[in-house]
Amino acid sequence: MQTINIHEAKTHLSRLVDQAAHGKSFIIAKAGKPLVKVTALDAPIGAEVRRLGFLSGQLQVPDDFDRMGQDEINQLFDQSP
Repeated sequence: MQTINIHEAKTHLSRLVDQAAHGKSFIIAKAGKPLVKVTALDAPIGAEVRRLGFLSGQLQVPDDFDRMGQDEINQLFDQSP
């Protein structure tokens, strides 16, 4: 995420707001210390953000998952099962 100092943010506010409205959030800093994050109002926050594992509990992996198709693979590589 882009960090912009407060003076540059004042100078380019219109352009930065347009970018934020199109999903490119940024941080405004003063003397190198982050102060605020500017993001679009309709940007997902907190629980709305899609995270890895969102299908947790909805899929089942078979117990023999690591052995599925083993016979066919062995035949392809001319190995006995």
